[in-house]
Amino acid sequence: MGFTARKSFGPRMCIIAACMGLLAMIVVFAGVAAASSSSQSIVETLPGYPGKLPFKLETGYISVGDMEDVELFYYFIESQRDPTADPLMLWFTGGPGCSGFSALAYEIGPLTFNYTHYTGGLPSLVINKYAWTEVANIIFIDQPVEAGFSYATTLEARNSSDTKAAKDAYTFLRKWLINHPQFLGNELYIGGDSYSGIIVPLVVTHILEGLEAGLTPKIALQGYILGNPVTDDYTDQNSRIPYVHRVNLISDEYYRDAKEYCGGNYVDINENNTECVTTISTIMDCLLQINLCQILEPQCAFATPKKPEKLEWDMRVQEAEIVTHLQSNDLPPPPLKCRGYHYVFSYKWMNDKTVQDALNVRPGTVENWSRCPRSFPYYTQELSSVVSYHRNLSATGLRALVYSGDHDISRPWIGTLGWIKSLGVAVFDQWRAWYLDGQIAGYQVKFMNDHFRLTYVTVKGAGHTAPEYKPKQTLAMFDRFLARYPI
Repeated sequence: MGFTARKSFGPRMCIIAACMGLLAMIVVFAGVAAASSSSQSIVETLPGYPGKLPFKLETGYISVGDMEDVELFYYFIESQRDPTADPLMLWFTGGPGCSGFSALAYEIGPLTFNYTHYTGGLPSLVINKYAWTEVANIIFIDQPVEAGFSYATTLEARNSSDTKAAKDAYTFLRKWLINHPQFLGNELYIGGDSYSGIIVPLVVTHILEGLEAGLTPKIALQGYILGNPVTDDYTDQNSRIPYVHRVNLISDEYYRDAKEYCGGNYVDINENNTECVTTISTIMDCLLQINLCQILEPQCAFATPKKPEKLEWDMRVQEAEIVTHLQSNDLPPPPLKCRGYHYVFSYKWMNDKTVQDALNVRPGTVENWSRCPRSFPYYTQELSSVVSYHRNLSATGLRALVYSGDHDISRPWIGTLGWIKSLGVAVFDQWRAWYLDGQIAGYQVKFMNDHFRLTYVTVKGAGHTAPEYKPKQTLAMFDRFLARYPI
């Protein structure tokens, strides 16, 4: 399984600093190295939540890497139904570099922030009644190193990449299961969304190779779950133009010109092809004030004083601008018209010392917590496509659930369905609606061969990522999939 070289978003090796600066850094790393060892603790109360938490929350660190010089932080929440019988899922958040707490607080975890009654100060917490932890045990991991509260104990260990991150995550999982033998018999799923679409199939592959080699502990892997996944750069990005035409964000004429002048290739554009360049530029202007995560919601970037001059596909950049603006001017009073404002609550809460103490974060290891950092300089994005990994996994006995919010431009559902069809797995159940409360919740199509079953689901009205927009529907989808019940 080869890979295509991909540009790095920062230096791969640390740059030699001035002597005094370097010495200071060495002192810091030496201090945290002394504290490095796998640890775990139960968290019963949290600042901003009244009383004892109504679920079991564990936080901790697990040392990974060849020299065990990477400390990966995690949040583990036991199923609120039956922890002994319900499946276990290791969940990866996107990015690269987004904290696992983002998925916990904004997508599928049992806690979220109280946006409705915020009056300033430390945000308060409320229960998410549509948490996936209602039906599964879930490990939310800050991955790779430098994400969330995860840190390195040496300068060199800060460097990571797609393949290294997947290898470290596999080591993390094995060690976590050794430390939690009561979950060795639970069915295991590997899940994630957005950029984790690159990492999840790699981790699944590591697990299968470990099982074949007889490595312990024996992992009860059943399958994997992906939401709005980054999978293949060309397919994902090239599907954006057809998608925005389907949802009437560009005219028939613009789409016709794009197909004619660009030959159906909207990614690798020849700068000398002036007709193609001009047409794509016109289309990008049409999308400039559209929310790329959910086309029907307000574009929060335009709530800031400085309006961008060109379309920025990296949503972390947009978020960074919003967070910087709101942190300097404080949050507006409710109602908050832009969903992006909600993310600032996590920055306020997670960077509070009382919160970090409650979560048992090691002092001095992370200077500033970030949900999804704008810059992730020590990470190299190596893989432009993981379709070959999925094709290999389609020859295994696994189950897979892939879902898309159908109002997401950044990773359009038509691109995701396109690479799924390219796997060559036969359609078992044709495109049809799925329902919740007597209403259409989206559409699904099932693929199956003698070794593999993949269910592809769209979530009607959802964006990037789906549980953030349609929590009730996605919980129903997840529960039915785990139960092997028709979605």
